[in-house]
Amino acid sequence: MFRTALRNVLAHKARLLMTVLAVMLGVAFVSGTLVFTDTLGNAYRKQSAKSYDNVAVAVTTFADQGDGKKNAGIDTKTLEKIRALDGVAGATGRVSGFAGVADQDGKLIGNGWSNTGANFAPGKDGKDASYTFTDGSGPVKDSQIALDADSAAEGKYRVGDTVRVATNGPVKEYTLAGVFTTEDGAVNAGGSLVLFDTSVAQKLYLQPGYFKDVTITAAAGASDQKILDGVKPLLPKDADAQTGKQLADEQARQIEQGLSNLNTMLLAFAAIALFVGVFLIANTFTMLVAQRTKELALMRAVGASRRQVKRSVILEAAVVGAIASVVGFALGLGLATGLRSAMTAFGAKVPAGPLIVSPTAVAAAFGVGVLITVLAAWLPARRAAKIPPVAAMGSAHLPATTKSLVVRNSIGGVITLAGVGAIAAGAAVGKDSGRMIIGVGAFLSLIGIIVLIPLLSRPVIALARPLLNRVFGVSGKLAGQNAVRNPRRTGATASALAIGLTLVTGLTVLGVTMGRAVDKMTTDNLRADYMVEMAGGGALDRSAVTALEKAKGVSAVSPQQATSLEIKGTWHSVSAVTPGAVEKVIDLKTVAGSLATLGKGQLAVAEKEAKSNGWKAGDVVPVTFGDTRDGGKPETKNLTVGAVYEDNEFLSPVLVSTAVLAPYEAKPYIPEIWVKMDGGATKANEQALVDALGDSPAMSIMDKQDIRNKFGGMINTMLNIMYGLLAMALIIAVLGVINTLAMSVFERQQEIGMLRAIGLDRRKVKRMIRLEAVVISVFGAVIGVGLGSFLAWAIGETIRSSIPGYALVVPWDRIGIFLLLAGVVGVLAALWPARSAARLNMLTAIKTE
Repeated sequence: MFRTALRNVLAHKARLLMTVLAVMLGVAFVSGTLVFTDTLGNAYRKQSAKSYDNVAVAVTTFADQGDGKKNAGIDTKTLEKIRALDGVAGATGRVSGFAGVADQDGKLIGNGWSNTGANFAPGKDGKDASYTFTDGSGPVKDSQIALDADSAAEGKYRVGDTVRVATNGPVKEYTLAGVFTTEDGAVNAGGSLVLFDTSVAQKLYLQPGYFKDVTITAAAGASDQKILDGVKPLLPKDADAQTGKQLADEQARQIEQGLSNLNTMLLAFAAIALFVGVFLIANTFTMLVAQRTKELALMRAVGASRRQVKRSVILEAAVVGAIASVVGFALGLGLATGLRSAMTAFGAKVPAGPLIVSPTAVAAAFGVGVLITVLAAWLPARRAAKIPPVAAMGSAHLPATTKSLVVRNSIGGVITLAGVGAIAAGAAVGKDSGRMIIGVGAFLSLIGIIVLIPLLSRPVIALARPLLNRVFGVSGKLAGQNAVRNPRRTGATASALAIGLTLVTGLTVLGVTMGRAVDKMTTDNLRADYMVEMAGGGALDRSAVTALEKAKGVSAVSPQQATSLEIKGTWHSVSAVTPGAVEKVIDLKTVAGSLATLGKGQLAVAEKEAKSNGWKAGDVVPVTFGDTRDGGKPETKNLTVGAVYEDNEFLSPVLVSTAVLAPYEAKPYIPEIWVKMDGGATKANEQALVDALGDSPAMSIMDKQDIRNKFGGMINTMLNIMYGLLAMALIIAVLGVINTLAMSVFERQQEIGMLRAIGLDRRKVKRMIRLEAVVISVFGAVIGVGLGSFLAWAIGETIRSSIPGYALVVPWDRIGIFLLLAGVVGVLAALWPARSAARLNMLTAIKTE
């Protein structure tokens, strides 16, 4: 039977081409994902291990400049004690934070979030083992810095040049003392690294005489564990110490976990593509079995058993799957290489390393390819085995029995109703538990619709048939009839498009709705003309607030100083603001009391927060503040709730004056500053703010549209990523349309010949095939758009309470584009089948059985 199967594959290779392509693309997605993540994991693990090669023990603290001296890190005395321990060859203190470097045009070099500043810590030989200088040397004066080689090249800086560097305060100018290479993670992540003299770095990021981290090297023959045991008793209670090997293993585990998440996401989309491919494969073998009814019946007549016929079809599928897997795996290797190159092209610095092809990737690729193909062909093989020997007497194809269609529709109806019910129930339950129920319901609904889609094809396509008849005449009438002639085939073809469009539509409706909510939030809640924040997302210095208050044309400035305070024994998120100015930059609607009481040292509380805690205007509550600047104990004060205001997304649910917090926070955390200006947002006003901040490359000044773009841009980026990942499934769906039409043309050669004979010219034959493709494609798209919109509504109901101003938005323009594109896909998919149909020899086609 294997030889028979092989001969059948070779005999029908043209008709199996689309099946091979579908499986090949799915396998390429799977193998490319596995090879890509394995390669990245290996490269990052080696880089991580290399960075800890000479580290015996590493000490880490959670020191912060705003914590005062009580939690300032490792002091110099402790560092000297560590150096004096037995077996310690050296101990280097490290301190780091944000530092942004401006290029020659004043623009920030690097990605912002991983732009780092650190101290240059030379040993007795004047060198720092963590950095290899290619030009010049490390900074030894307060006015000097060193830059990583990539940043120096991007900024076109040479040793001796003046470089503008910004931390979270005013921009300062330094002389470039040296350029170095490093394995530092910040640089490898696409950021920049600035080295300062140790005393400068300590003043910028911590406290003079203190270090945030310490790396310890061991003398020859010394035990890392013994050094660790000696170091631990010397450390403050907030510090943690581990051996270099432990840190390398921990980082490797984190890399593995991060890549595992990426792997899972990519494989989920690969699974969607393969699921769509199942319909193409099943359709192909169903049509092949139908076209070979006489051949299979003859096999039965000459002695082949049902099991042998079934095995023959399954073996054909296995051969097709194996061939597609080989080609798909090779394509997957190219995909993995391309993804790595793409990351580099987009600025990500991927460590060098070989392409890793693991046995798992090979086994998964071939296992998935063959298994999916065999499973998809199992039902057609089962049907083939049921063909009676008497069928060899004629050429008629055996249609599905009425009983089988009734059973199918009944099962499909029950599954669909269960799925729709689960989705509605999930929407009513809401939150995470509701979304879980919706997920189950979505799966059941999708399966149910797929089972029911042959039944749905007749009434849905019937709606389009009058239009086809009126506009396209005979070609349109024939196309409409052909589209519903075999509902199973039409349904299987449309199902592939329906799955893809369900996901695309659902994501689009949710994305557009959330984007509109963000836009409404910005419009309704924001009065400020500008928002100022750090490019890397860190904290702004208090000096930035002072500088903005002095800028020309500024009418109101308020920081959003984020902190947490213990109120009546419970921790609450708090925003410290400037009384009198916050009302001018944020639209705060008072429910009770007056916001003017903020200036008297009282609290303002959001309405929901007040209700949940039972507070009202006039209540007095105990508030516990953190450590004072001189390291004193926490202090509790009784503060009055002076106002209750409507919830606002730009602020925490509790407000207090910055003056109230000032004695307790040496280094406040200010993520953004809001600015209102005379004359609104203009180029002149924006330039006044830029000048006031010293043209800092590390700070972003955004107007209202920029703020909308910031939040809406994240949504659009996520949508585009999802569209890209779903593209493979949609490509396979298009291949399914091409495959169905091509095999349908082959099956209907005699019919097409007869149509030609009675006067249907080639142009009309082409139009008939094209219109049939358009009808099937648009039918699948309509089903997908409908189900996708329903799912988006249900998921939206579960997140409505957490997104103020949420209201479902149906983007009719995008849905119209989806349907239009489905029609275009139908036209393109029909090019080859329509051309083949039009070129059929009339007499030869009529003689075809």
